[in-house]
Amino acid sequence: MIQIKNVKKRFGAVTAVNDVSLDIEDRQVFGLVGTNGAGKSTLLRLISGILRQDAGKIEVSGQPVYDHPDVKEQIFFIPDDPYFFRNGNARDMSRYYQTVYPAFDAVRFDRLLGDFSLDPKRRIQHYSRGMKKQLAVLCGLCSNAQYLLCDETFDGLDPVMRQAVKSIFANDMSERGLTPVIASHNLRELEDICDHVGLLHSGGLLLSRDLASMKLGLSKVQCVFSDEADTEKVLGGLEVLDHSTRGKLHMITVRAPREEMEARFESIDTVFFEILPLTLEEIFISETEVVGYDIKNFILN
Repeated sequence: MIQIKNVKKRFGAVTAVNDVSLDIEDRQVFGLVGTNGAGKSTLLRLISGILRQDAGKIEVSGQPVYDHPDVKEQIFFIPDDPYFFRNGNARDMSRYYQTVYPAFDAVRFDRLLGDFSLDPKRRIQHYSRGMKKQLAVLCGLCSNAQYLLCDETFDGLDPVMRQAVKSIFANDMSERGLTPVIASHNLRELEDICDHVGLLHSGGLLLSRDLASMKLGLSKVQCVFSDEADTEKVLGGLEVLDHSTRGKLHMITVRAPREEMEARFESIDTVFFEILPLTLEEIFISETEVVGYDIKNFILN
């Protein structure tokens, strides 16, 4: 478990991380979202022990990270622009990481290079951006570190490779307890992979919630009423977060569980009625409005 308590980090006059407290549970995918400059990359560097916080504490499995190499062996950080040796190839990186991470699996690394069609002898500087991202992910997975910190890792991967990486993450979570922490400016990148999401803005944490629990209290309905007068009957007493119409078609998002909405619609006649899945963006809009922020002013697509 990663525990972050009242952490602050400044660079001169700029406060990059401002009093952030956050728990990241093991064996779940934690999504860290926010606008550019929100503090995501700085927070990942603090968690990995690259930077020292100015205040607060960061612990992994109950132990402080900074200046503790044995704790850092549990963490692998993949930056947005991964570092590789100048003129080096994939095999060079494998040999290097074997000296840093004692549990590095070189056999698996070679196998995954083949699966991803990455030439182990080709200079990495001649790889495409997407290939470099793939190589960085493979290095992180084969390090056998428990915590894999990914900064915009899926940016630059094509859809096929993105799905392949997600599948490997799922396998490693099941097999060895991997905990991926994925920072992104794009909510849609995290839509189908995250269990828990934290939202950073201007260095502060606006929200940290389990996605499943957030979804339980919200419903999105698409319907056509037989009698428009039934609209008030269905929605009366509910907190309506969004209500738009396109001709006779109503699109309604309310703060109510699915079961309650089904019961309300069963009491009236409709031409058409369907409960739709909520997008991560819609969930965040509703939840941040509750705590007094209008995320629509800085929502990320």
